[in-house]
Amino acid sequence: MGKRKGMLTLDELRELVEDGTVDTVLVAMTDMQGRLQGKRCAAEYFLNEVVPHATEACNYLLAVDVDMNTVDGYAISSWERGYGDCVLRPDFDTLRLVPWQEGTAMVLADVEWVEGGEVTVSPRQVLKKQLDRLAERGLGAFVGTELEFIVFEDSYERAWKSGYRELTPANQYNVDYSMLGTARLEPLLRRIRNAMTGAGLYVESAKGECNPGQQEIAFRYTDALSTCDNHGIYKNGAKEIAAQEGKSLTFMAKYDEREGNSCHIHISLRSLDGEPVLSGDGPGGFSKLMEHFLAGQLACLRELTYFFAPNINSYKRFVPGSFAPTSVAWGTDNRTCALRVVGHGQSLRVENRVPGGDVNPYLAVAALIAAGLHGIENELPLEPELQGNAYTSGKPTVPTTLREAAELLRGSEVARAAFGEDVVEHYLNAAKVELTAFDAAVTDWERVRGFERL
Repeated sequence: MGKRKGMLTLDELRELVEDGTVDTVLVAMTDMQGRLQGKRCAAEYFLNEVVPHATEACNYLLAVDVDMNTVDGYAISSWERGYGDCVLRPDFDTLRLVPWQEGTAMVLADVEWVEGGEVTVSPRQVLKKQLDRLAERGLGAFVGTELEFIVFEDSYERAWKSGYRELTPANQYNVDYSMLGTARLEPLLRRIRNAMTGAGLYVESAKGECNPGQQEIAFRYTDALSTCDNHGIYKNGAKEIAAQEGKSLTFMAKYDEREGNSCHIHISLRSLDGEPVLSGDGPGGFSKLMEHFLAGQLACLRELTYFFAPNINSYKRFVPGSFAPTSVAWGTDNRTCALRVVGHGQSLRVENRVPGGDVNPYLAVAALIAAGLHGIENELPLEPELQGNAYTSGKPTVPTTLREAAELLRGSEVARAAFGEDVVEHYLNAAKVELTAFDAAVTDWERVRGFERL
């Protein structure tokens, strides 16, 4: 496939800056929470200074909580270390237009230390390390992520002021696959789709989902790194476009007691010359590599769940009978299993149904690759597929709380071998920070139950 519309070379950017079409270039990294952070650079400055020399940002961007509070426990950044800078090194393969912002282009950056060397805990670097491990075996990963979100008629400002209570969803009932229900939102959905196309993404389709106001826009799979880059750009852009339209949308895993927002991740492997390697002449049309790869996913799913479900709220999705998984099992086109095998021949792939819309895609895909490599390297045998309802199968379950997932990660030899001690300890501290904050919070649920009646 040739260069996508909206993607830019440096020479093309220079021409757009020269004729006044582009005046601003965003330089963005992805933080632990999966958010884009960075700077808006004047285009002339970007070309003259950032292109040859990179730019810098405070290293606390990889050591804060979701509220941007500085917190203790991180080896890379602290008051004792002085909260110095890190380098944002643009990856010019990601340079593109940002159609929903006037006169704007964007480039994603890798994170390096000022004195040299990569910041290994940066999510993009965590994934690139696992891709390098795959490449050493002559393999590459192709990935698609399926993000769901809920749209509200309320602006982000009104939602904030209301404490995110009594918001008006953009649909009043289940619009799963409904052409009528999604038509009410088509002006917003169409604008998002067209804007993403103009930013170099390959849009496939949009459809309604079950929760009132819930939607999904699907994008074509591509190489793992590009998919994760596109995921972050889309998520940030969709929120910006909704805000421009006076609406709001959320990707949080579980907004209310109804259906949560999932982010199913599809992954397949190919040889470095592009040949599919998961299909073969074994049972189910699997190759031995596919059997080992899938067995690794099963073996490591519980201990790597933190990377699929990184927040307190993530675990509220895992409800039996909700189309969110609870059982560590695999099945062919079986949506009750955590791991669903779909496609055949060249399209054969594994869908991990554990992640929610709050997932950091780089960390999740890195965990999928690490688990798969564990299965391949140890030639793990594949258990029989589950037939029927995984919710009532008695199989081991996905962790039910962030605390449980963090403890499983703490004891994971696979994670420490694949990612390194520094990465595991960094994200264990992130889990600790979230748990400490939640344990100290007084919730609406507690007030309703206890204000008068206790």
